[in-house]
Amino acid sequence: MVPWLADDDPFPPVERAFGASSGAPGRSPRARTCCPLGSSTPTGAASFPWYSDGQPVLWWSPDPRMVLYPAEFKVSDSLRKTLRRVVRDPLWEIRVDDDFPAVMRACADTPRDGQRGTWITADIVDAYTTLHRAGNAHSVEAWYDGVRVGGLYGVSFERMFFGESMFAHRTDASKIALAALVGHLRRNQIEMIDCQQNTLHLASLGGREIARRTFVAHLRRAAAEPAIGWRFDKSVLLDVLARPAR
Repeated sequence: MVPWLADDDPFPPVERAFGASSGAPGRSPRARTCCPLGSSTPTGAASFPWYSDGQPVLWWSPDPRMVLYPAEFKVSDSLRKTLRRVVRDPLWEIRVDDDFPAVMRACADTPRDGQRGTWITADIVDAYTTLHRAGNAHSVEAWYDGVRVGGLYGVSFERMFFGESMFAHRTDASKIALAALVGHLRRNQIEMIDCQQNTLHLASLGGREIARRTFVAHLRRAAAEPAIGWRFDKSVLLDVLARPAR
């Protein structure tokens, strides 16, 4: 039986999530709102909401967990050329938190292969915008000639970043934003980006799966360390260009 959570209920241990042999591996609790208070704790942050309009608010904690270590970010030859062009060309900008809700809406509106509709519902946008206003969610945006052409958003607690979604309206624009995020996190010695679920796209960029227990252990350590700042520009791309993946 999947437990119901009230807004102020703590999350149950992630080990109680459904196992691989179930019909819904990784499913954790369900809640009446999409961001119960417990989600701001290390145990709660080990789960993420994923559901559609008309469904209960379902939370998930898969095992294994897809992550990207910034030190292992892979830059293909073509992406390297693109990043060098972005650094040189004054029409390209990286902006942080310019319009967080707009980035979420762009992610929601972007068609994805094999996916009908979006899990980024109006309630999700409202909930994550509340986290953003509290300083715990951020957008990294790629701009060209004054137009936002790509970006990503995610949640940041202390020294951990949880990637949520990306979009691109221009070739490689989401990868440019991700590279900027990686550069910023490298500069601040952030060791891990949570990517939630395995995709070929993330794997091509260096993402890999780790055991949930390893993920949770890292999360608890990262949550006990000081938070980082979120002011940066495209100069962080120089760190990515200068340091190949390990």
